[in-house]
Amino acid sequence: MFAPDAAWKIVLDSVQPLESVRSPLMEAFGFCLAEPVRADRDIPPTDRSAMDGYAVRSEDLRSAPCALKLAGEIPAGSPAKLRVRPGCCIRIYTGASLPAGADAVAIIEQAQEDNGLVRFKTSVQPGQNILRRGEDARKGALLLSAGTRIGAAETGICAAVGKAQIRVHRRPRVTILCTGSELVSVDERPAGHAIRNSAGPTITAALAQWGFPGARFVTLGDERRTIAAALRRALRNHDVILVTGGISVGRYDFVPEAIRAVGGEIRFHGVAMKPGKPSLYAAFGTNQHIFGLPGNPLSALTALHEYALPALRRLSGQPPERCRPSLFLPLAEEVESKPGRWRYQLARLEATARGLAVTPVGSHSSADLPSAGGADGVIRMAPDQRRLPEGEAVEFRPWRPWP
Repeated sequence: MFAPDAAWKIVLDSVQPLESVRSPLMEAFGFCLAEPVRADRDIPPTDRSAMDGYAVRSEDLRSAPCALKLAGEIPAGSPAKLRVRPGCCIRIYTGASLPAGADAVAIIEQAQEDNGLVRFKTSVQPGQNILRRGEDARKGALLLSAGTRIGAAETGICAAVGKAQIRVHRRPRVTILCTGSELVSVDERPAGHAIRNSAGPTITAALAQWGFPGARFVTLGDERRTIAAALRRALRNHDVILVTGGISVGRYDFVPEAIRAVGGEIRFHGVAMKPGKPSLYAAFGTNQHIFGLPGNPLSALTALHEYALPALRRLSGQPPERCRPSLFLPLAEEVESKPGRWRYQLARLEATARGLAVTPVGSHSSADLPSAGGADGVIRMAPDQRRLPEGEAVEFRPWRPWP
């Protein structure tokens, strides 16, 4: 069996970002940049006031308290055509361009207007309350690197530099094939030998939660030809196929055979992890990918977050180091593990007086989906770690955005 990180390296070596497309800025949220974004001019483009107050020459306020003649005002958004001359000041508002002759802004709270004069209570230093031209970024400066996922701040940056259209990587098209003759629809009343298909809805929701909406799942019986035919259809217009169940070594586990039958190359099958041991990855063509996830929902979620979701992030254009995020946090209580395989222990985040910590969440089996409902992710434990004491820093893999 492969070690989990070795398995991920195989996936990473096979997955390449998808081609780029041009998108209107307000439709690009959640996509990854396929080009860098640079400042099209200095930010800010002029020296500006950081406060409501008065543009002054700092040397005129050296002997404060004192009074200066009010020579006009400059609202935000108007050109600074006025000049501050000795013995004068100009009323100015936050964001307005600094007029010539001024080297500071005295805040309005420290001044009082009286019949054309402004009385100042305190002195100011040169440069006080001024945002200098280019202070945030100079023209041509790199603001966002290619591969950056576009969120709220990134949208604002693009808008500030005039990027009404941006080039982003196409989002991967994903479908889910749930195998198992025992599976019935969610709205059916199952007989004692049958179970409702919970893996399909679980994985669909997990994909949407992490920015990959629109995936659909179908349920298939345990038949080699049926699975192969479904794979052929899916490969026509999908970049990634997630298959649940049918990947172990049982008599009715036909997924590996079906993958080979459609021309897929299995790169790994079996990982030294618990849960998720039967996990499978296959490549097809130049940049299509098949992930075999265990049939038990908890195992499927583990393999999904370890391999399939990171691969989707990479296909979307994210840099490799951001595809499998981890947090290193202290344990709120001790946890034990059996040696032999990498252990993925359910855990929840706790906000404590000393910061975030993780608390183990017990589970009965790899089918224990109810326990996953009380977890925020998993603690990753090495094969030789039998016991981790309270307070120990551990690697935590998030399974959902928090809080």
